[in-house]
Amino acid sequence: MSLSFPRPYKGVFPVVPTTFNEQGGLDLESQKRCIDFMIDAGSTGLCILANFSEQFVLGDDERAVLTRTILEHVAGRVPVIVTTTHYSTQICAERSRMAQELGAAMVMVMPPYHGATLRVGEAGIFEFYARLSDAIDIPIMIQDAPMSGTPLPAPFLARMAKEIEQVRYFKIETAGAASKLRELIALGGDAIEGPWDGEEAITLLADLDAGATGAMTGGAYPDGIRKIVDAFAAGDRETAVAEYGRWLPLINYENRQGGILTAKALMLAGGVIACDLPRHPFPTMNPHVRAGLLDAAKRLDPLVLRWAR
Repeated sequence: MSLSFPRPYKGVFPVVPTTFNEQGGLDLESQKRCIDFMIDAGSTGLCILANFSEQFVLGDDERAVLTRTILEHVAGRVPVIVTTTHYSTQICAERSRMAQELGAAMVMVMPPYHGATLRVGEAGIFEFYARLSDAIDIPIMIQDAPMSGTPLPAPFLARMAKEIEQVRYFKIETAGAASKLRELIALGGDAIEGPWDGEEAITLLADLDAGATGAMTGGAYPDGIRKIVDAFAAGDRETAVAEYGRWLPLINYENRQGGILTAKALMLAGGVIACDLPRHPFPTMNPHVRAGLLDAAKRLDPLVLRWAR
């Protein structure tokens, strides 16, 4: 299955949360409603099976079910990025080929790591992404995030962009993201098709100033993030600054307080999904955090709180 979307991919591509029922099983009906809401709320595209999708609690069979179910339900309305991270080059390539066959527009992959101590050096990382590129015909986004514990200097990222065919997009979530984006763009030139912001948009304005053209955020309020990104893309930085200031309390609450469960908590409050529980042993959201999150959200009237009403 091959879908064609205009490139380069730009705009707001939020992470889709994975919805479970109270017994811990996949809730595919809530999952579909979640997708419909996120598209209605203005998502330029979507990303599935990321860390904010709780990918670390999913079995391989469930990943396959979710990939197929979500891509079939999206039905070409927006491009979908599928996260296919795995320590094994072979397994990552197999996941990525399946995602491509089902209609993914791109795959997002962290450098190979496992646990707190298993890391790979630059030569191995380069070969990992080169073999992955040889296995697929769609772009690869390298996710540069602290979770991997793997330093990825801007010169190394730029080299991979220039020398590995499908490595074209970079989600930068490390400290000093704006400075790294600026350096990456300067070093990589046209090979950097997509310099992207991440980490729930907490550094979005600085990253846009540095040249970021995409934002991968939490999934609950793409309508709010669009106000910032669209204004900036139109050359209206003053409006972008004002909107960033308006939405920053909620962005901050997601980034620093609610974390991975934020999108589902807001979607449950708005009736989009039936249950916002994670899978054990991931902790449930503290009721005080939930109250603060809802207070921050209600002041902004995001679509998530009224889409299902």
